[in-house]
Amino acid sequence: MSEAAERSENIPAGKGKEGIPNGGNPEKSKEDFDLASIYVSDAQYNRNIYFDTSPEAVRLYLRYNHWLAKVLLYFFILVDLSLALFEEPAVLPLPIWATMLVELLCLLVFTIRLAHYAKVIPRDKFWKDPKNICIIVIVLLTLVDMIIYGALKATNCYGVRWSRVLRPLLLVNITEGRQLRRAFRSIRNALPQIFYVFLLFMFSLLMFSLMALKLLGKRGLKTINGAPYFTNYLEIVFDLYVLVTTANSPDVMMPAYNSSFVFAIFFILYILINTYIFMSVFLAVVYNNYKKYLKEEVRQLVRAKRHKMARAFAVLQEQREEGGQPVVSQANWNQMVRLVQPDISNAHRELLWRVADDKNQGYIGKVAFVQLVDLLNIEVITLKSRPHPLQSACPALYLSAPSRLLCRLVQHRAFVIVYDLIILVNAVFIGLDEENPLVSNSEWVFLALYLMEILLKLYVFEPKAFFSRHSFWNWFDTIIVVSALIATIINSAMKSTGGYTSRQILDIVFILRVLRLIRVVDSIKRFRAIINTLIRIGPAILTFGQLIIVVYYIFAMVGMELFKGKVKFYEESSTDPDKAFCGNAALNGTDFAQLNYCKNNFNNVVSSFILLVELTVVNQWHVLSSGFAAVTHVSARIFFILFHIMVVIIIINIFVAFVLEAFFVEYSVDKSDLQTSLERKIEELELAVEQEKLEDNLVNAMETIDNDQGAGQSVDNRPALMFKIASKRYRTVDALLQRMFEADLDPEDFAENDDAEGNFVNPAFSSA
Repeated sequence: MSEAAERSENIPAGKGKEGIPNGGNPEKSKEDFDLASIYVSDAQYNRNIYFDTSPEAVRLYLRYNHWLAKVLLYFFILVDLSLALFEEPAVLPLPIWATMLVELLCLLVFTIRLAHYAKVIPRDKFWKDPKNICIIVIVLLTLVDMIIYGALKATNCYGVRWSRVLRPLLLVNITEGRQLRRAFRSIRNALPQIFYVFLLFMFSLLMFSLMALKLLGKRGLKTINGAPYFTNYLEIVFDLYVLVTTANSPDVMMPAYNSSFVFAIFFILYILINTYIFMSVFLAVVYNNYKKYLKEEVRQLVRAKRHKMARAFAVLQEQREEGGQPVVSQANWNQMVRLVQPDISNAHRELLWRVADDKNQGYIGKVAFVQLVDLLNIEVITLKSRPHPLQSACPALYLSAPSRLLCRLVQHRAFVIVYDLIILVNAVFIGLDEENPLVSNSEWVFLALYLMEILLKLYVFEPKAFFSRHSFWNWFDTIIVVSALIATIINSAMKSTGGYTSRQILDIVFILRVLRLIRVVDSIKRFRAIINTLIRIGPAILTFGQLIIVVYYIFAMVGMELFKGKVKFYEESSTDPDKAFCGNAALNGTDFAQLNYCKNNFNNVVSSFILLVELTVVNQWHVLSSGFAAVTHVSARIFFILFHIMVVIIIINIFVAFVLEAFFVEYSVDKSDLQTSLERKIEELELAVEQEKLEDNLVNAMETIDNDQGAGQSVDNRPALMFKIASKRYRTVDALLQRMFEADLDPEDFAENDDAEGNFVNPAFSSA
């Protein structure tokens, strides 16, 4: 995963102006539009692949980026990772030949995908790309491991599937894993500074451990279990390291504190220096370095994106007059946008053109063209006004005075307040005794009220708009209420039969009742703002979820090989005497066994992941690590310390740093200039949605897709069509990152660099 800067596509010479096929020619071919759309699409999603520009390579590249190919790739990666469920030690054991055949199929798919990629880019670029080498090495090492392991098992010898730790690295090194590679680079870039702080921390830990040995080791103190207290230096180092995480506080201090309150001063000073100062410094160092390196990556990202757009412009450009600046016509622009974003509505596309062609010239220059990629990343909600079906079916009734009064009542703020109060009253009844007939029968009243609310809204609002794909809250309400109604009816019917003993239906009813209370969150403006912000940064947060899964998987595979079968779990009904010490006599009398931690083991991948989550939470992690050290060797603690350093100290701190930065930007920063210009154009065309008519909620409501009626249709001829910016929502994680560091970027980062050779420096993060 090298960060060495590389050069862009090898554009064959003699293909027109600036080395671009057909550059400057007003007559554009299908190949020109395909090439331009690839540049724009790559800029939109920040792909940095050095593809060849020949027609055949362009066609292969379009297939390579097809959504179905990506879905299949992720499917087989998921299958490959899931094999751990069926391999020894297995959750559901399968024969070795079955799991190996599936793994061979996965490796074949990865090889075909890599071969496809090799056909797209120049050969020298392929072999210089470290992620391609990583995939080849992973595939070869896996094949070698499968052969060796299969041979050992065939001869009834002990074998280790060591290549399983390599499986999650495929997720990192595929071309689509750029966000995950960026997260790993954030860790790598922060490591040098973290290392120096960690050395100081270890120096402090060792010094305090030495002081503790000299201060308390000769006093004959005993732990609660009767063991000698602070007499072994390495044990003291481990105990004080655990104290930094507060997991063994105040237990580790109590023998000394019971002897004299003066010794408490030693532990208080230790906690102040190492827990509150050094751990805070860790976060500060990680935050500072993370922001520094991420900002630099975003700067390179913006430069590369602008250059790709300049390349697309060069493909579609034409000369309007002798000596004039090259431009792109509306017809060519429309055709290219259709290829880049086929699902975009005609009205939305026309709106974007109006923003780009502010002077209504019928063509745009390079600066306006380059802004297209950022415009596409601004999510615009299109609302299409439709008459209510009841208005069409019986207009006299629907438009009558009583009907209009009912519509006004349902649309009034008081209607929302009344139902918020009903939800709060429902919450009180949920907490009361279910056996009380009054409480039990009240559920039918609440269900009737919620059902009436949905029916009233369907009467007032057009059904297709009410259940549009972005009307999350309407879908949520309807599904919860209808499901609760069905479950309550089934529950009542089964109880009336007299033979009802299962609580499964009743449990579902209780859960559905509680879920209805979530609606209160949407009614309080401050709550809504916080939840909206979390939803907007959600895709970026998911990147760190993938990072955690990769690290967990590696540690789980290693843990299973080291500790499988060392700890056994017995069901509550078991009478086996070994149950008292988790099936291992070495645990007899230990805190691990006494606390009944037997199910916390590495006997399969599921229990391994759960154990790693418990270690991430930190509480009692020293008891868990000591248990596995007792059944193997004291050096087993190194595994758990490494996990704590990697996940809790480094990854979690980087995650916190990112969430802090993203949340601050999303929660407090105004919209970008492009969003402002887009909103201004919507208002100029008198197609803006009035804010009071479209109250923001967890998802900005009621988006519908306009029928494509041809490029000639003008937006301002459609008074029934309205637009609204889905404020601060982004289609890609990179768009969010650009916004996070927009204020820190230099003006030249947004300039289009016209390199005579058409080359540009590859962003460091894309070469990894």
